[in-house]
Amino acid sequence: MKAYLSRRYHFSASHRLHTDAYDEARNRELFGKCNNPHGHGHNYTVQVTLSGPVDPITGMVCNLGDLDAFARTHLLDRFDHTNLNMLPCFANRVSTTENLSKEIYRIFSEFALAHLENVHVEETSNNSFDYAGSRMPWNGTL
Repeated sequence: MKAYLSRRYHFSASHRLHTDAYDEARNRELFGKCNNPHGHGHNYTVQVTLSGPVDPITGMVCNLGDLDAFARTHLLDRFDHTNLNMLPCFANRVSTTENLSKEIYRIFSEFALAHLENVHVEETSNNSFDYAGSRMPWNGTL
């Protein structure tokens, strides 16, 4: 029997949306106030959804202590109270929350004790992003 487990984590980080592919004027036009040269911050909420068989002895998909330890080491210690633009994973890509979602998915896909289904990242009360790896069905048209 397959069951799903979702767990939430919180961290604060700053970033500046900017790409060297465009000049300053185009960056300001494209990213607006999020292109502030001094950056801006968010209190992010990350929800990871994992799946797996329910262990017949423990009754769990995975031990939450193991998941929390993984999240602490690989997510929170890495991103909390940082400038995302300074991290190697954003050296060659814009630190949008879409790209942050992809990076968090990559991180949790290495958690070996359950199967990662998707990540959900809330940037603000109005903006949230979901990423489920290559399983995301979208053909590029609206």
